[in-house]
Amino acid sequence: MTSLAQPARVLVDPLDGMGAAIEARRWGWPLVLLCLCVSLSGTAFSLRWDAAAATVQQLQVSGELSRLSESEIADKIQMASRKGLVGGIAKGVFVMPLMVLVLSAVLWFSAWLFGVRAPFGRLMAVAAIAMMPVALYHLIFAFCVFAQHTMTEARVPGLIPSSLAVLGSASPRLKTLLGAVDFFNLWSVGLLGLGFSSATGMRRGRALLLMGVLYLMYFGVFSIGLPSMGGGAGAPMAGGK
Repeated sequence: MTSLAQPARVLVDPLDGMGAAIEARRWGWPLVLLCLCVSLSGTAFSLRWDAAAATVQQLQVSGELSRLSESEIADKIQMASRKGLVGGIAKGVFVMPLMVLVLSAVLWFSAWLFGVRAPFGRLMAVAAIAMMPVALYHLIFAFCVFAQHTMTEARVPGLIPSSLAVLGSASPRLKTLLGAVDFFNLWSVGLLGLGFSSATGMRRGRALLLMGVLYLMYFGVFSIGLPSMGGGAGAPMAGGK
């Protein structure tokens, strides 16, 4: 139970709990919980997703709707629903472990760049534990989605108003920028800073500042850069599917 209690303690007592969890390299249970919560979130959304409306709209935009029979449209709707279910589960099972591994590598490179050292196992623990607020977001999201009759992609950002992007009077571009100020994402960034400090011995203030800069770079690439080039649809953290 210690392997589960230590990372869980970080959520309520990050200043004292992070050091012990990092020292013990408790990354297994946080990673498992992250995968389970994200998979549950994806499953919930796919089960409540209005695949018919989304598929018909896509076919209208592509101009295929008028050329298809009712049975062909029904097949495409069913296929879209299946793809959504498989994709939601795959995000938790495959994407999240890869994301934690990449984040660990980024932390290792940052430690090398700033002249501090830490075993990769500790940095893996930092990455996995810091993602626990994201896992909590997806767990809450899953319960909220199950309480809905139907869901669409447009309703996702406002289902859990955790960021300043929910401001109704803001322009689309401003909403994108305000999306960086997300409670769960900033919580994760704070845990990353505290964990990086515990693992490497870097001063807390400096480590928090470093993680803040890395988060802004990440958000800029995935939420601003790639979408503007048609290559993405938002940062794959909390606050979006």
